[in-house]
Amino acid sequence: MKKILVPTDFSEQAEYALETAALIAKKHNAELFIVHMVELPVHLLSADKNELPEAIFFLKLAHKHFETFLDKPYLKDITVHEMVKEESITEGINKVVAENDINLIVMGSSGASGVSEIFVGSNTEKVVRMAEAPVMVIKKPLKEINFKHMVYACSFLHNYHDTFKRAVKMAKEFGYTLHLLYVNTPNNFKTTHTIKDRINSFLSLEEVSNYTVNIYNDETIEEGILNFANSISADLLSVSTHGRRGLAHFFNGSLSEDLVNHAIRPVITLKI
Repeated sequence: MKKILVPTDFSEQAEYALETAALIAKKHNAELFIVHMVELPVHLLSADKNELPEAIFFLKLAHKHFETFLDKPYLKDITVHEMVKEESITEGINKVVAENDINLIVMGSSGASGVSEIFVGSNTEKVVRMAEAPVMVIKKPLKEINFKHMVYACSFLHNYHDTFKRAVKMAKEFGYTLHLLYVNTPNNFKTTHTIKDRINSFLSLEEVSNYTVNIYNDETIEEGILNFANSISADLLSVSTHGRRGLAHFFNGSLSEDLVNHAIRPVITLKI
């Protein structure tokens, strides 16, 4: 865990993420990459930015915001890289991830509900769905990093093998107990024997020393994850996301986005 990315819009929630990222960086001797995406108006995208006062204004304003945003005592003794990029939030972040070999993205979110949750979404939700690096979403300020229990919820089908390995790697790096969770629902019920066989096949792929296996019954997968996490006082939730776009995302929804919207605990998402 050597390089942590914090996308920011300079909001209160973004500062929660920055402070959490700083705590993680100090614990793991990591560098912070703080990026602000300036999504310029369409008529400026293909123009020469040096010849357009409006474009220069947007960029200078972002750098001015950074002066205040990064003037924090908790960033002392941490290597911090400041970036302003002229791109869309998801494409720009994935470029920064690839170019800098980012290990973790930390973002803040206030959550959402109702119509705004379905039709508008947030930049955090977009990043959760499309980011190529693990994304940790923070809802409230964390004063210390003392995580001990991470729930990894999964259907344990073969296309989740890679994200399972990433969850195991993260648990090892942070020293978590990994609580493997399958949520049984009335509409998709599986026997205990079937689920344990699936989970055992995953465990044979990766050496996991500190874990529990759990099958939890509930009305929906989201409710099952949240209720199980409450029952063990988990510190973190972790799920995989398919990165659906367009109509596929609209009609199928996204469990990861639902958890980001509704969970009080930090949520880590891993793109399949």
